[in-house]
Amino acid sequence: MKPIRLSNHSKLQMLLRCATEEEVKLSIHESTWAKAKMGKFQTKKQFSFNKMSPTNNQFYKYKTVEPIFADEQNEIVVITVKVYYSNQEVKS
Repeated sequence: MKPIRLSNHSKLQMLLRCATEEEVKLSIHESTWAKAKMGKFQTKKQFSFNKMSPTNNQFYKYKTVEPIFADEQNEIVVITVKVYYSNQEVKS
């Protein structure tokens, strides 16, 4: 598998949205990729959260981490990371 590099923007978004580097990498390695805009890819994976959301201070059981990335010749470059919070488990 290609190495994964996080852009500065993606690192900031991960910090603001409570996503870890490990969660981003697991999402890319373990989930199905879908085409995104401008030749990029996206994928998502749900993780247990069981905390208050940093965005609205409400309790959520789960968070879904959705990296947007470029599949380049020698590496995968994560452009940004979106995070969604919910109390419903997604069945894969």
